Amino acid sequence: MTLDALDEQIIRVLMADGRASYGAIGAKVSLSAPAVKRRVDRLRARGVVTGFTVRVEPAEIGWSTEAYVELFCNPRTTSEDIARRVQTYPEVVEAFMVTGDADALLHVFAGSMQHFERVLTAISAEPFVARTRSVLVLSPLLRRVQAPRTDEGATG
Repeated sequence: MTLDALDEQIIRVLMADGRASYGAIGAKVSLSAPAVKRRVDRLRARGVVTGFTVRVEPAEIGWSTEAYVELFCNPRTTSEDIARRVQTYPEVVEAFMVTGDADALLHVFAGSMQHFERVLTAISAEPFVARTRSVLVLSPLLRRVQAPRTDEGATG
């Protein structure tokens, strides 16, 4: 599906604030509230916008330990198997199937090293997990919450 410039602007506003009113979005993209609603409804119907959610800053709820965990899975493990199990851990905020040696990559937040160790132990005990490899984040250098425009290339 191709998006026009107004759709992309609306998506950017929604990504920054999923609770923005149609009127507030319209003020930023120069459309009336009803026109914004029609476009958002169309984006939802086409599956471009799949829902609205709350983003929580993990450190603000005491989860300041951040890690990435590579999962090395047993043969015949499906992505559905992994997704079904890892979604039961609230500490896992993102999960990806990846290329390379590992089968999946988990982004994990925990309240302490002990909390992280408990979560890692539980994940490692899942029947499809052969082994894990973890990397702890010392400090984030860059976090983006908005996807780049599709027509913007890398600079360099």
